[in-house]
Formats: sequence, C-alpha cells, structure tokens
Amino acid sequence: GKILCLSGPPGVGKTSVAKSIAKALGREFFRFSVGGLSDVSEIKGHRRTYVGAMPGKIIQCLKSTSSMNPLVLIDEIDKLGSGYRGDPASAFLEVLDPSQNSSFLDHYLDVPVDISRVLFMCTANDLERIPGPLLDRMEIIRLSGYDFPEKVAIAEQYLVPKSLGESGLMVEKENDANDQQQETAGLPTKEAPKGTTPLANFIHAPNVPSDLAIDTGAIESLVRWYCREAGVRNLSKHIDKITRKLALQVVAEQQEGESTIDLMKDSKRKGDTWRVDEDNLNDYVGKPIFTNDRMYEKDPLPNGIVMGLAYTSMGGSALYIETQGIQRGVDTEGKRRGGGGIKVTGQLGDVMKESSQIAYTVARARLADLVGEKNATASFFDETDIHMHVPEGATPKDGPSAGVTMVTSMLSLSMGQSVRHDVAMTGEISLTGKVLPVGGIKEKTMAARRAGITCLILPKQNQRDYDEIPEYLKEGLEVHFAEDYDTVYRVAFGK
Repeated sequence: GKILCLSGPPGVGKTSVAKSIAKALGREFFRFSVGGLSDVSEIKGHRRTYVGAMPGKIIQCLKSTSSMNPLVLIDEIDKLGSGYRGDPASAFLEVLDPSQNSSFLDHYLDVPVDISRVLFMCTANDLERIPGPLLDRMEIIRLSGYDFPEKVAIAEQYLVPKSLGESGLMVEKENDANDQQQETAGLPTKEAPKGTTPLANFIHAPNVPSDLAIDTGAIESLVRWYCREAGVRNLSKHIDKITRKLALQVVAEQQEGESTIDLMKDSKRKGDTWRVDEDNLNDYVGKPIFTNDRMYEKDPLPNGIVMGLAYTSMGGSALYIETQGIQRGVDTEGKRRGGGGIKVTGQLGDVMKESSQIAYTVARARLADLVGEKNATASFFDETDIHMHVPEGATPKDGPSAGVTMVTSMLSLSMGQSVRHDVAMTGEISLTGKVLPVGGIKEKTMAARRAGITCLILPKQNQRDYDEIPEYLKEGLEVHFAEDYDTVYRVAFGK
C-alpha cells in the first residue's frame, strides 16, 4: 500500500537497501531506471495496432519475475524527462497511487491489471525536481551521507574484501574442522594482523605473498584526503585501483626474467613490502586531491572573511565568504563616485543572489546601530562598493543558508574587525534580522569537524535536528543556537 522513496546523495546505498528489503521479504526484485525517460508508452505500453508494440515496464516486470507481488525499484525518479510523447511523471500518478493501481490499464493488454500487491520503491537525489502531485503519493525516507568512522568501517568490512576477491588476490575460505570446533567451544579463531583490514573469511590465493594487505591507516587517509563525498562509490573506485595495481605487481614479480614482460618493468613495487600504508599510498592512487581542510589557517582571519556551511546533493561542505570594499575616486565637487552597490561572484544561483541582497540590506541597517550614527564608519556602505565572492568559482552554489554568513562578512569588513578563526555558521536571514531554519544539519556538522571548527552557530529552530546527531559528532564542539542576528554577532565577534 505504501510507496517508499529513498532520497539521498549518490553512493549512499539506496539501491542496495531496496535489494536487501526484497531479500528480507522473500520477494522477487525488479529494477528499472527512468532517468531521461520521456515516452509514456514505456510505462503504459503501446497499443497493439503499432508495429513493434510492447507492454509497458510494469507488465514486463510481472512477466519477468513470474510474480504478482514483486518489489519494483523505480530508479532516478527525480530525473524524469518530458517531450512530445507525453509526460511520464503524470503517468506515474496512476501507478504509484494505492487507491488507483488496483485496476491499472496497460494499453497493450487493454484489460485492467491489479498491481496493488506490488511493493514500489523509488530513489532520488533531489526531491525538489519531483512534481508535487507525484511527491505527495510517496513516503519519503532520507538517507544522509556517511561520516568518517562509517566510511572506514564500510571499507574494511565490505569494500576491501570484495575488491581483493575480484582482483584474484584472495579467495573466500571454507571453515575447516578446527575453526568450527573452536567456534563451538567459544574459543577465539585466527584474526587478521593488527592494523590491517579484517579479512577473517578470506585467504590469500596461490602464489600471492602472505603479507599482502591494506592497512587501516591507508583507508583512513583515502577517506580524509581523496574521497570526501557523501557516499562510498568513489572510495570503492580508489580501493579497486589499489588492488588492481597490487595484482599487476604480483604478476610482474612472478614473471621477472622472462623476455615477454619488458613492459612489466615499471609495474614492479617500489618498496620492499606488500602492505599498503599511509607512506606508500601515493604510489597507488597518486597525490592527494585535498591537501588542506581550510583556505585560511592564520589567526586572526582577514577582515571580511567568514566560514559558512553548505549542504549540496553531494553532502556537506565548508566554504568561505569573502568580501572586499572598493572606494571610488572623488569628482570635481569632492564627492565620491559610486558607492552603495554590491557585486557577487562565485557562480551563485538565483536564491543565493537574493540572499546577498537581503544580507546587504541587513548589514547596512545594523551598522549604524552597532557603531553609532556619528561614527565615520556608519557611512561605509554609502561610500564603498562591495564585492562578495564565494570560492570555489567553478562549483555552482545555491540556497538561502548563507544569509547570516554574508551579513557577518560585510559587518567584519565595514567595522575593520575580524571574526573568530574557529567559528562557522549557517542560517537564513530575514530583513528584520531573524535567523530562519535550514536543512542538512548533520552533514554541515560533519563538514565543520573536518575543517577543524570548534564553534558552531545554528538556527534556534534546528536544535531538534542537532539533538538527533550521534554523540561522537558533537564531542569538542561549542554550539550556539541563534534566534536573531544579535546572538550571531556576539558569538562571531566575541562581544
């Protein structure tokens, strides 16, 4: 009866969860992707008058699984297309409505088919791209990205054994009589060497060195410096790259001296060990992609520089808001040319551009209250053009959650005061200075920890989301919940 939709970043295991549910329920599993699908006939079938007519995917699913109650996974439902052949999103309204799909009409069969016993599951990366009426028929389950300990555990327990097995370096062993007797008696069995990934169910293949292994430290370095995205797909690719090179090195050493393997000379291992650790990881996957967590390391930060937190479809990230003032020259009457304008760069979306305009208005209104109307600084925005930039320029950015960061950046520049170097913030700002709630609190907290931040400023209404975060992510963090901008100002500038 329920239509489940698993929403989350790529590589977090949405399809794997659906397969596991089908296995647990004892149902047949059928998956079809609708990414880019623009023909309604793929769903509801062709009429039999056409040459090459076929039933739709739903009827094909029942035929291929030979079951009336399979689990059907509709993959990438947020990437449905539409064209002159119709709108597939509208055709799914009948399929995914529990009150209507008991008499689903396929154009090829032309008789009602009861598909109400089918368990439908969908996957999506971005719920905003799903039409409202279709989204209303689904029950949303959000899958957040994996944090550092979870990625390391997944790699050790699943990705490394799987990759070593596929590369032919290890084979799954059968429990011998001694191991079975030890397990029955409650005695400990043989374990992997300390510091290496646990491979208790695997043994080295013939002619493979017995000390070949991937250290836990190498996995941690991969996660920290190479694979920071929310999922584990890229981590799996890097592990596969390591095991393929290990397999090539094993073959190169075995074939040494033969005339047919001259091109193996560059493939030999450079060290004298078969263990992949932090020191020789560069030989297998190249130089680290990420060399530093923060763009500005020195304390204090330059004026006009504030760290914000963003949440994208790839997970959480820490980004800096940079603001610079441009003072124009004076005209013949001694008045400054220009002033009172703002320019934003960094490939910002429409929502983020509007946030910069709101932040500019709030900063101008607050400046006079903070420094006093008679202070010379109060006329800063009247005499100075503001240029705001959000690195990295090649990455598209959008959303309202950088509002408080933009206001703080402009106030820091105008007052000539730097903010705390260990603070990061997120929150939408209103014209009256209210701090409004945002999404992705867990992902943003993970990004802040990765950047070495110890002080967080979050909207007051997001406190319930922060309370649900695991305790180990909160350790060592000083968190402030702001209802209006006054709280943000006091914490950021240490007032």
